[in-house]
This record gives sequence, structure tokens and C-alpha cells, in this order.
Amino acid sequence: MSDAGTLGWYAVWTRSRAEKSVRDQLIRRGVEVFLPTVIQWSRWKDRRKQVEWPLFPGYCFVNIDPRHKLPVISCDGVVHIVSVDGKAAEIPEEQITAIRQLVDSTLALDPCPFIEEGDPVRVVAGPRSGVKGRLLRKGTDARLVVSVELIGRAVSVQVHAADVRAL
Repeated sequence: MSDAGTLGWYAVWTRSRAEKSVRDQLIRRGVEVFLPTVIQWSRWKDRRKQVEWPLFPGYCFVNIDPRHKLPVISCDGVVHIVSVDGKAAEIPEEQITAIRQLVDSTLALDPCPFIEEGDPVRVVAGPRSGVKGRLLRKGTDARLVVSVELIGRAVSVQVHAADVRAL
């Protein structure tokens, strides 16, 4: 964790779809900002187009001294700096570095929900849409377990990780 007077990375929560505007304002104010983005296909009624989207919608990252956060929180579109117990929560440098490396690579990135093994989930796409259960295993061989607790039995099925959302 940063001591007062040193720079650290912090997450800035923005209004919906205000990430790029906040990034541009922060750059103009001389604040180091990181807004990881991915190119994805977007579909409208009449066309499809590749569009740059934030990797983490609603968030961008700033490298600041937490004592001098006024230039950040006074930007139009900023909700607040993510905090824990009223104190700005610092993000470890290695996490920002890892995300930068992935974004700068030619790898295909897909934002995914933060789900842990054992979490209750609902399938939101595909032939199992609507089914609720627990995520048994993550990764390419993700498994969903549906239990009948009264009789102490369960069944598991393979699911695509992108098709489940945390409950």
C-alpha cells in the first residue's frame, strides 16, 4: 500500500458510458490514467461495426497521490474513487501491469464476470439458459452443478464460461 505522498493506482468509478470522457478530462489535467479497451463487434438494426469498448465498463484507473484526488473527483462523469472503509483502495502495480500487457498484446480478450468456483450462477445463453446451479470448475471445461438438496443428489453439466453470470 502506498504511503501518503507517493503515487499509487486507484480505480475510478464513472457514470455509465462516461469512461472515455473521464479519461480525456484526466489527461488534460495532467493525471496519468489507464483505460483498458477492447475492440468488439457492435450490432445496430441496419449495420455491424467494430467499436472500442472499455474492458471494465464503468471504471478507469489513475496513478495519483491519494491526498491529491480533487483533480480526479471533480471531473464530470466521475462517481467516486473506489474505497474500502472510507479510504481510497490501492490496486497493486502488478495487476495494472498485467492488464496492460494483455491489452497491448494481439490476444483476443473477452471481459468475463468475476466468478469463483462454488459460486451460485445462472446460465444466461445457450440451450441451458435459465438454469441455476453452482459453478464447480472454471476454465475451458467449466462445470455447472444442479443439486436436489432434499435427497442429497446432484447432476453436473459442461457449460461455456461466457454463458454464466453470478447470482
